[in-house]
Parts: sequence; structure tokens; C-alpha cells
Amino acid sequence: MNDLVGLSRNLRKNQTDAESRLWRHLRGKNLEGLRFRRQHPIGRYIVDFVCLEKRLVLEIDGGQHGEEAGQIKDNERDHWLRTEGYQVLRFWNNDVLTNLEGVMDMIRANVLPDSED
Repeated sequence: MNDLVGLSRNLRKNQTDAESRLWRHLRGKNLEGLRFRRQHPIGRYIVDFVCLEKRLVLEIDGGQHGEEAGQIKDNERDHWLRTEGYQVLRFWNNDVLTNLEGVMDMIRANVLPDSED
């Protein structure tokens, strides 16, 4: 576990542009008063962002995730997280950088109770 903690600290210091941009909108309970953590260890994985209260994981993916090997690893990871009770939302770096409001709308839709009455 200590290795994961050190690695997660290093990842926080070296965020991608997309992760940094999204974090500015999630930090400090900026999204619906929910607390998100970044580069947080869960089991043997480090997730990009997580709201523990809502058991929601956000993954921001670069091009390597589009390759077959990356997709296989992502599927295994997502399956494990789901068996642990987490919902996983994945966004491409490009979506965060060019359509942040759409990304934020999707996240809100998954943390807010249905308002259809």
C-alpha cells in the first residue's frame, strides 16, 4: 500500500492538462458540495478522481486507453471497481479540454438524485 501512496502523490504532482482542468472544477466541494479526491488509491488501483460519498470514480483517458492492451486493462479495472460498489465514468482528455461543461453535466447527472417529478 505504501507504494501506491507514494505513486499517487507523484501522480498528483504531475497531472495531465485535462486532469488539472477538471480538478479546478471539482476541488473544494465546487461540484454540488461533494468532496472529490484526486489520484486516490482504491484496492490495488489508483483512480484519477473519486467521490467516496457517492462511490463515483472519474477516469480521464489519453490515447493509450484507445489501444487494445489499454482497453483490456481498463475493462478489468472497471469491473473490479464495480464489484466494489463504485460507478466508473470515463472521459477522453480531449472532451475535458474542449467540452468541459458537457463533462460536468454528465458528472452532475450521475451524482444528483433524479429530479423527474
